[in-house]
Amino acid sequence: PGRAVTVMETRKLAVNGRVVAGPVWLADRFLTRLRGLIGRPPLAGGHGLAIVPCRGVHTWFMRYPIDVIFVDRNRMVVRVVTGLPPWRSAWCRKGEMVVEMAAGAAGQLGIKAGDRLELR
Repeated sequence: PGRAVTVMETRKLAVNGRVVAGPVWLADRFLTRLRGLIGRPPLAGGHGLAIVPCRGVHTWFMRYPIDVIFVDRNRMVVRVVTGLPPWRSAWCRKGEMVVEMAAGAAGQLGIKAGDRLELR
């Protein structure tokens, strides 16, 4: 009897109808949402983690900063936090989903509040 392994689905990230990144792992189950990026190596460029449902994240026990994109139920970006350092938190009352990416990725991709974000 081995340990159960939780495998996350992957998607592509589209902003305003244009695919800009992938793979983006989907954390939509209790254990995958609970763990998030904790204990994982930094995300490579163009990779991400989407957490659904989610209104807030923390970087406790992480050793690197991340960009955090908060998306509402209509899939509109409502807040972008760039370079959230380790041992900090961020939240957004209107958030329904969060996409975590490597620090600087949101700026490089031009993601800003008001953009429409989709996982395909």
